[in-house]
Amino acid sequence: MKIKPIYYHYLALAGFFGLFALLMLWNTLLTPLSKFPVALILLITVTPLLLPMRGLLNCKPKSCAWAAYISLIYFLHGSVEAYANPSERLYALLEIMLSLMLFLGSTLYVLFAETRS
Repeated sequence: MKIKPIYYHYLALAGFFGLFALLMLWNTLLTPLSKFPVALILLITVTPLLLPMRGLLNCKPKSCAWAAYISLIYFLHGSVEAYANPSERLYALLEIMLSLMLFLGSTLYVLFAETRS
């Protein structure tokens, strides 16, 4: 039984929207920083996700590839936070999981969507 590429795209979308929601909640409601304005933190953390969003929603392989590259930034951030900040380790592990979902879903979608066409 062969898995259709669209299921990989759904995995990427689940990781994308989960990561987006996590970053919004983490920086506003769960543990907001008092040193910096929340708007600045959201601008820095969420903007890279918004760059490939239109193409990702329209199943464009090039945008999916860029989303996979961008997801690695969030994987690194989650890894560093999980190591350095024990009080926020749960959120960091969730960020790692969602970024891996985005990475694997996007990568496998691009791989199998390209071979089918």
